[in-house]
Amino acid sequence: MPESLDPAKHVKPFVYESLTRKALHFSIGEIQSRMDLRDPYALDLEYTRTMMAFLLFVPEPGQIAMIGLGGGSLAKFCHRHLPGTRIHVVEINPHVIALRDEFHVPPDDERFRVVPGDGAHYVRHRTTRCDVLMVDGFDSDGLPGGLCSQRFYDEAFELLHPGGVMVVNLHFGHRDHARHVERIRRSFAGAVLVVDDSDCSNTVVFACKGPAIERFKAGVVRPPKGLSKDAGRQLLAGFARVASAWKQQFG
Repeated sequence: MPESLDPAKHVKPFVYESLTRKALHFSIGEIQSRMDLRDPYALDLEYTRTMMAFLLFVPEPGQIAMIGLGGGSLAKFCHRHLPGTRIHVVEINPHVIALRDEFHVPPDDERFRVVPGDGAHYVRHRTTRCDVLMVDGFDSDGLPGGLCSQRFYDEAFELLHPGGVMVVNLHFGHRDHARHVERIRRSFAGAVLVVDDSDCSNTVVFACKGPAIERFKAGVVRPPKGLSKDAGRQLLAGFARVASAWKQQFG
């Protein structure tokens, strides 16, 4: 077993459950993931709905790679609402993977797979490209250095198909927040859209391998064709938030 996957090297998360929600924590003060018990496949946190706005730039992804499983919110949503998409999730913490059933993460099948591994190593050594790379790999100490280095973002650019998009969740208040965004801009030749959430705790960064962001038309925002009404309803506010940010940065 690689040392990075040794359970003894990782903090064991705990689950807090209320009458309506179940949350994954590394510490009591920070929520890693949250699930609505009345609708386990819904996206309960705002930043996850914003991250799904990659569909504005890549409406029909054939392959999504995800770095970080957490409670599986994004993985579950993509598995349910993007039936034509193959999804590969990489999670370094075996204790997190062990909770997948508790958070209703679907079993592995021909188009969905959760694998133990280091996200930076996965991006560096993967031999096939993807259309979307989603990076939400926080651990008990925050964002690992290997997932926010210039090398990582350079290699993420190479991993994507032409026209592909990387979407990254960052902590708005982190001391190196501006540096991380600048690294992404450098790797993606400035084809970057930065979107802050409503309470300024998360920043979602979209970076495109190509001109899709610049060519985006921020008019009336509609969900992509083929997306279910339920999924479209959940994502519409996030889409509008992204369109508003685009107008401020490119309009």
